[in-house]
Amino acid sequence: MIDGFEGENVVKAVKALEFAEAGRVVVVADPGKPRAKVTIDTIEVDGKAGLVRAFDEQGRLAAFYPATVGSKDNPGPKGSHKVRTVAIDPSYTYDPEVNFTQGGVREKLEIPPGPNGPVGTVRIDLTEPTYGIHGTAEPAEIDKTWSHRCVRLTNWDADELAHLVHPGTVVTFLDGGEPAGRQRREQAQKAPAGE
Repeated sequence: MIDGFEGENVVKAVKALEFAEAGRVVVVADPGKPRAKVTIDTIEVDGKAGLVRAFDEQGRLAAFYPATVGSKDNPGPKGSHKVRTVAIDPSYTYDPEVNFTQGGVREKLEIPPGPNGPVGTVRIDLTEPTYGIHGTAEPAEIDKTWSHRCVRLTNWDADELAHLVHPGTVVTFLDGGEPAGRQRREQAQKAPAGE
């Protein structure tokens, strides 16, 4: 929190700060030290719970991340797939002939790399065409909104996972569909007052 600002408004608040003032205190997120180098053998994507679990070669839980997985209209894939490639600081190509259709956009678009792009700072491409695990420009929305079929993590979680996987790592989708956070909110909105 900075001067009463939270979440995405922190970025706007930081840009407005005058850093010429000595003694100015700025609090930032510390995602912690990088994990000890482990090799991830298997990833489980649990769309219903809004989680990604990564297991080492001995089957031990090595990493655990909150995630947004697909939506009702564009669910995540089903079954098991494999990591095909890992791209750090990727560009993003939107092609309505291959991907989902977004609004009225009908032409192919190339979006340059950067943390504010649709796939954030990392994309872990899967063997299922057009599906992947990637970062996001909006970390506060993880497990609170939907995605277009992919698995969305914070940029720092996607970056950590990208350095622990390799081509051939198995990724199993336990279920697709709407993210758990959105389902919980919609159920709460439908519940009668006082429940």
